[in-house]
Amino acid sequence: MRTVTSLPHPVREDEHVEIPMSDGTRLAARIWRPEDSRERPVPAVLEFIPYRKRDLTAQRDSIHHPYLAGHGYACVRVDLRGSGDSEGVLTDEYLEQELRDAEEVLAWLAARPWCDGRTGMMGISWGGFNALQVAARRPPGLSAIITVCSTDDRYADDVHYMGGCLLGDNLSWASTMFAYNSCPPDPELVGDRWRRMWRERLEGSGLWLDTWLRHQHRDAYWRHGSVCEDLSAIQVPVLAVSGWADGYSNAVFRLMEGLEVPRLGLIGPWSHKYPHLGEPGPAIGFLQHAVRWWDRWLKDEDNGIMDGPMLRTWMQESVPPSTAYEDRPGRWVGEPAWPSPHIGEVRLPLERGALAPPGTEVGERDLTVQSPLSVGQFAGKWCSYNAPPDLPYDQREEDGGSLVFDGAVLTERLEIHGAPRLDLEFSVNRPVAMVAVRLSDVAPDGKATRVTYGLLNLTHAQGHERPRPLEPGRRYRVSVALNGVAQAFPPGHRLRLSLSTSYWPLAWPPPEPALLTVHLGGHTALALPVRRADADDEVDPAPFEAPEGTPPIRSSVVEPGEQRWNVSRDLVTYRSALEVVKDLGTVRFDDIGLDVTRRSREEYSWTGDDFTSVRGETEWTMGFERGDWSVTTVTRTVVTSTPDDFHLYAQLDAYEGGERVFSREWDSVIPRELV
Repeated sequence: MRTVTSLPHPVREDEHVEIPMSDGTRLAARIWRPEDSRERPVPAVLEFIPYRKRDLTAQRDSIHHPYLAGHGYACVRVDLRGSGDSEGVLTDEYLEQELRDAEEVLAWLAARPWCDGRTGMMGISWGGFNALQVAARRPPGLSAIITVCSTDDRYADDVHYMGGCLLGDNLSWASTMFAYNSCPPDPELVGDRWRRMWRERLEGSGLWLDTWLRHQHRDAYWRHGSVCEDLSAIQVPVLAVSGWADGYSNAVFRLMEGLEVPRLGLIGPWSHKYPHLGEPGPAIGFLQHAVRWWDRWLKDEDNGIMDGPMLRTWMQESVPPSTAYEDRPGRWVGEPAWPSPHIGEVRLPLERGALAPPGTEVGERDLTVQSPLSVGQFAGKWCSYNAPPDLPYDQREEDGGSLVFDGAVLTERLEIHGAPRLDLEFSVNRPVAMVAVRLSDVAPDGKATRVTYGLLNLTHAQGHERPRPLEPGRRYRVSVALNGVAQAFPPGHRLRLSLSTSYWPLAWPPPEPALLTVHLGGHTALALPVRRADADDEVDPAPFEAPEGTPPIRSSVVEPGEQRWNVSRDLVTYRSALEVVKDLGTVRFDDIGLDVTRRSREEYSWTGDDFTSVRGETEWTMGFERGDWSVTTVTRTVVTSTPDDFHLYAQLDAYEGGERVFSREWDSVIPRELV
C-alpha cells in the first residue's frame, strides 16, 4: 500500500472527544477533519464500533480516517457504549440502545459548526451491520452508507447459524467479545473513573454465548437488526463490499437484488478486511473509491461513479488447495444488475458417483452416507477474519467420509457466478440430521480445491422459524443454497460435488449419527449459475487504482506472537483435535506508551465417532500496561453437548498489578431444539 502524506486538505485530529447521550452517558470519539472545516463546514462520516479506538483499531483507523478527512470529510470513530473509552456497559450486539445512540451521535455531528449537516456511516463487520440497521431507521441527515463485510440477515447468514446449523465460529466470536468486553478504559483519557467503569463492565456485560444458544431458530431476537425483513426501509444509497474468503459475501448479492435505492456491490478475493488492506490480494484503491462515493452522495458531485456495472466481482482462477494465498489470480467482471442477464442456470443431475450432463435421464437409485466426525477438520473457518492460514485444505482429506459425484473432464473453460444450489430428495433414519454440500475444483493431478459450500439442518426443510423433527424413512425435498462465488474452471479440470452428514468443527454435529439416503432420479440435481463467455464486453478491465492510505501510527513489537493451526489424532484413544492459536504477542503503541497483549487459543475435539464427546474450548488473555499501570484479563469458555442439551461453562478473571480483583463463573444447561 502506498502511503500518502500530502492531501488536498490539511487535517486536524482530536484524539478524545466525549459525546453526551440523552441519558447522560458519554461516548468517546476520535475525530479527524479538515483544519478549515469551521470556516468551510464538511459532511461527517461515522464509524461506530466496540473495538477500542485508542489501541486495538488505532493503527487501521490511522490509515483511512485521516485519508478521507484530507479529502474533505469529518471522519468520526466512536466507541460503542460500554467499550473502549466510552461509559456504560455493552451487553449484546445491535441492541436498540446501540441504534438509538447512533442516531444521537449522527444528530450531534450534524449540529457541529464544522459539519454541513449531511452525514454518512461506514464500517467493516459490526460497523457495516449497524450502518445498514441505522439506515433502515432513516435518521435525518443520513445521506449514504458504505457497509463492508456485513449482513442483512442475522440468523441465516451471520457468525451464529448457517442453514439452521450452529456454527463453530459462534463460540469463537462469542469468546472474542467475552475477552474484549473485559478490557478497561485508558486512565490517560478517562482519569480516575477508569476503575469504576471497568468494574461495571466486568460485572454487567454478561456471557453473550448463553443468549445466542437460547435462540436456535429464526425468532424475534434475530429478526431485530435483520434489514432483510424490510429492505424498502433503506432509502439512502448503499455501497456493499465483501470478499470471497469473508463470511459475508452472500449479503452483497441480496442487497443488489433487493434494494430499490442507488447501489453498488463489490466482492474481491479478500478475507474479513477492508479492500485497501485486502488479503489474499490483490488489494485495491478502496479509499479512492470511497472518496468518489462520498463525493457523489454527500457533496452531489456528478463524478460518474454510478456509470459502471452495479456489481463488480473478482472472477477467481483455479488454484491448488492451500490454507493461505498471498494473491488469488483472476480478473474483475461486472454485472449490470442482479440477477444478471449474463448468467443462466445449468442443471446437472446426480447419478452414482457422477454429475451427469444437462438433460440426462437418470434412473431411480438410492445412495447412503453416514459421515465420521473427522469430516470437516480441513474445512477452515466459516469466516477468514484476519486473513489466512484458515482457508480450507485439500478436499480429498474430506471426501473419504462423503458421497462424491464427479463431473466429466472439462473440454472448455467454465465460469460460474452466483450461488450454486443442490436440489435434493432424501430420507434419514434419525429425527435430527444435517447435510454439508461442497463444490470443488479437481485438477488433473487429483488435488481438490473447495470452491464453495452450503449447510442445511434438515429439520429446517420448511423454514427456519418452526423446524420439525424428521420422520425416519419419509422422503423429503429440499434445496441447499451454496455460498455465492465467481470461479473459473479450466479445461482438463472437473467439478466435484460432495455430501456429508457432519462438518465439524465448522458446524456443531447433530445429536447422534444419522444415515442419509439420497434418492437419485427426478428431483436431485446440482444447479450451476453459468456465466456467458462473451459477458465481459462492457466491463472496464482495470476499474481500481492501487491501494493507498495515510501513514499508520507508530508501533513496535515488544514480544512476538505465534500462529498455529494443528490437526491431531491419537490412534490409541481415538481422540482428535483441531487447535487454533492466534497469539498477537505484545505490541507497544509508541505515541501513547501503551503495551497491549492479545493471545487466544481454541481447541475443537472429539473421540472416535462419539457425538457426545464433541467439545469446543477457548481461552483469551488481554493485557494493558503503561508504567506502573498494569491490567490483565483471562477468559475461558467451554461448550459440550448431550443429545438433549448444550452445556456451557465460562470463567472470567481480572488482574490489576498482578493481583486478582474480579472473578466470576457461569455454568448453564441449555436445551437443544432440533440442532
